[in-house]
Amino acid sequence: MEGLLYSFLAGTSTVLGVIILVVFGRPSEKVLASLLGFAAGIMLAISVFELMPESLQLGSMTITVVGFVLGAGMMFLLDKIVPHSHMSSVEDLVVENVGKLDNLDNNMLRTGYLILFGIALHNLPEGLAIGAGIEASPQMGIFIAAAIAFHNIPEGLAIAGPLKAGGLSVGKIFLFTLLAGLMTPLGTAIGMLFLKISEVFIGGSLAFAAGAMVYIVNDELIPQANTMHSHNANLGMIIGLLLGFILL
Repeated sequence: MEGLLYSFLAGTSTVLGVIILVVFGRPSEKVLASLLGFAAGIMLAISVFELMPESLQLGSMTITVVGFVLGAGMMFLLDKIVPHSHMSSVEDLVVENVGKLDNLDNNMLRTGYLILFGIALHNLPEGLAIGAGIEASPQMGIFIAAAIAFHNIPEGLAIAGPLKAGGLSVGKIFLFTLLAGLMTPLGTAIGMLFLKISEVFIGGSLAFAAGAMVYIVNDELIPQANTMHSHNANLGMIIGLLLGFILL
């Protein structure tokens, strides 16, 4: 149950992005770059200092390498198939695979739904990562959940901005963002069912989680943060990486 609670809090942190946008307006690029960089640093630290060594200890080198490649490969396939966004600035969103929802006339609303759909599907493997971490140790699960929570706040902003500009009510934006976030505990629940099989399977799942998180860091967090403000992005990443190293 603790794993599902951590996963729920991590997933629903997307709602914080909506709250920030509604109450305070758009954050500055420096703040957002720092947050994205910090999330990247924490996720890298967890992957390299904890997930990979633990995977090797529970499984083998082959299982660790294969699990890592499968995790990164799955995120790559999701990027190719599923609509998703990359923030080039606080104001601008680059949306890929836009042909998935061609029937919407309102461009901003369509963009918001595309991002919502993509983030919801991306949240499933993030939930699996939390489940794998919990099975290895409660502390690892907490750190993974915290890292994903930091990562999800800008995602909430990415969902809320276009939906709000498209004329959707704040209540509906809040509800849709919450539903997208709930895909994370769903992924954790699915993962925890399968992770009861064996320690070797847990080892492979930890490497899978590491591969998925490293892909997210390199494909999304670091490029977006550097585009907004490279110095703040690097500072945030260094702080996140060192903090993860110290605490793990």
